[in-house]
Amino acid sequence: MSKKLLLLDVDCGVDDAQAIMMALAAPDVHILGIMCTHGNTNIENVCKNVLRVLKVCQRTEIDDKMAVVKRLNKNMPFSPFGLIDHAVSLVATGPLTNIALAFKMDRTFPSKLKHLYIMGGNMESRGNVAICSEFNFAADPEAAYIVLNHFACPMYIATWEYCLRHVLPWEFFKEWVNQGTEKACFMKKITTHSEKFAKDKQGDREMYFGPGFVSCDSFAVAAAIDESVVTEYIRYGVSVELQGSVTRGMMIVDTLNALQKENQAFIMTKCDVEKLKQLMMSALK
Repeated sequence: MSKKLLLLDVDCGVDDAQAIMMALAAPDVHILGIMCTHGNTNIENVCKNVLRVLKVCQRTEIDDKMAVVKRLNKNMPFSPFGLIDHAVSLVATGPLTNIALAFKMDRTFPSKLKHLYIMGGNMESRGNVAICSEFNFAADPEAAYIVLNHFACPMYIATWEYCLRHVLPWEFFKEWVNQGTEKACFMKKITTHSEKFAKDKQGDREMYFGPGFVSCDSFAVAAAIDESVVTEYIRYGVSVELQGSVTRGMMIVDTLNALQKENQAFIMTKCDVEKLKQLMMSALK
């Protein structure tokens, strides 16, 4: 059986690193390249962080993609996305700036993708950086608008609320980062601050549903690796609010079909958490 071909677009923070390591460890997945965008940090740091992850995973053959990364983010007239074909799925775990820019540079780009997986947006107006908007969409609402409204390939979205509803127990997190491998030691080190931050914030019931470890970007990558990880979807037309004084960046879920969108997104609603755990454990072996 041929391997699944993935292209990753990341703003490499901690959960991006977790997602990248999961994809690298999947035996039936081949990563064609890793693109970097702004988001968790500036573009130079994102590139360095990706290289750190590749180094600990001993996968330096992807390093040459970083030159392409920087060119794309500086709006130079060349798109690495032009190298793909219809067998490739794209997974976006950061702001959608690169992907929207690729569309602007090549209007046929969306038709070349097999699938598009996105971690971003919200389905219940629940925000994490603003009242009604999730971080990745809020960082570049116009880019999110372009992608959601112009991409005709099958689109799968792991929203902020989906991630919150499938938090992993802190007991699992402890077992996960204490496997004793080089990868696990690396993960334990880079999650020190985020673990404390998450535990402090989870007393806020307006943002979190309950205590646990949330690796948002891993949900999108897990779905791309193994579609059976997601056990239930809802399918609606989606868009992004650009003008609202308190809703800019909010993902609109068109449950009434008022937008009459031909290409409707698959919004993830239920996850096989045990399969997700298995993928995450394998990532650090």
